[in-house]
Amino acid sequence: MSRIDADNEHAGAADGQPADIAEPERGRHGELAADGRNGAPELAPDRAPELAPDRAPELAPDRAPELAPDVAQAREPNGADEPEPDQAPGLDPELQARRQAALAHVRQFGDPVLRSRARPVERFDRALREEVQRMGGLMHQAMGVGLAATQVGVLHRVLVYRVQADSPIVGLVNPEVEWSGREAEAMEEGCLSLPAVHLEVERPIFVRVSAQDLDGAPLTIEASGFEARVLQHEIDHLDGVLIVDRVPREERKQAIRAMREAQEAAAAAA
Repeated sequence: MSRIDADNEHAGAADGQPADIAEPERGRHGELAADGRNGAPELAPDRAPELAPDRAPELAPDRAPELAPDVAQAREPNGADEPEPDQAPGLDPELQARRQAALAHVRQFGDPVLRSRARPVERFDRALREEVQRMGGLMHQAMGVGLAATQVGVLHRVLVYRVQADSPIVGLVNPEVEWSGREAEAMEEGCLSLPAVHLEVERPIFVRVSAQDLDGAPLTIEASGFEARVLQHEIDHLDGVLIVDRVPREERKQAIRAMREAQEAAAAAA
């Protein structure tokens, strides 16, 4: 059974530097590409210029300090989740430290903000761009594929995601699933906000998401497969819904028990 971490994927991001935020094409349906991604075209690294300061400034030093190796780690989804550092082969100590530091900004299970419904964004200004840029930087440092604003303690209806480790990061404002297909599949998901939890979650394979870009222009994204799952996972976060809410009660109890045991073991080892 394949596993998806909707918030996190460990491949790529080899330089550990924050990624630029890409903007999807505006005001039209994204046609599904052969690989299942939508019509927001992927920019190759050598074609994606750095965002100008007046559009999406680089993370300021006081907002995204150099990631220190002694900051505690959290964890998030790959198909939504990622192995702990000592289980993540191929990560050198510097990248591992940066990932841990970024994940320390992610709210953990039990934090009330994860059960709160995010409020729609009404102001499309520089502050919003900075917020999205910061989220994208954290997600990139954490080697993730998705991050919702509530996971960093912000009650704005905003998410960032990418469909591959080397893809540009896309920011969506006020996203809503406006249609989902009847065909569904189950895949194992985890979540950075729920360490040590991996659950098989059934979700529609095809979805259509309405949203706005960072200027407030309307967007429609038609997604399938992995991208559809990532979007659904992150929109769930904005509605205060976690993966433990999408499985039977007994599985939920076992998952919460495993998570608490992992947290206690980590605290004892600290």
